[in-house]
Amino acid sequence: MKTEQKQFSIIDEGFTVEGTVIGKGRLVIKGTVKGALEGDHVVIAEEGAVYAEARAAVMTIGGVFDGRLEVNKELVILATGKCSGEVICNDLVVEAGGLLNATVACRKNTP
Repeated sequence: MKTEQKQFSIIDEGFTVEGTVIGKGRLVIKGTVKGALEGDHVVIAEEGAVYAEARAAVMTIGGVFDGRLEVNKELVILATGKCSGEVICNDLVVEAGGLLNATVACRKNTP
């Protein structure tokens, strides 16, 4: 019987990554990412910033995102989050205090 392991990665505060970041599982960004980003469940922490073309199944923004973002399932912008650029998503949640200054297209999830 195959055991599924939960994968977890962190780009910690003080780190800057320029180029392409591809992650499986949960990716927490406390530093800065510039370039391209692809992941399953991406969390931009309050101290994190992403300036990229990004794709994710689920994304939570507590810090800064600027660029083009495509989220297959749910995009959540927390009260501390700032999102700008272009957004394509299925479900969108913006908490009170969260900033969304982007062109947004929400698709309907089809079964």
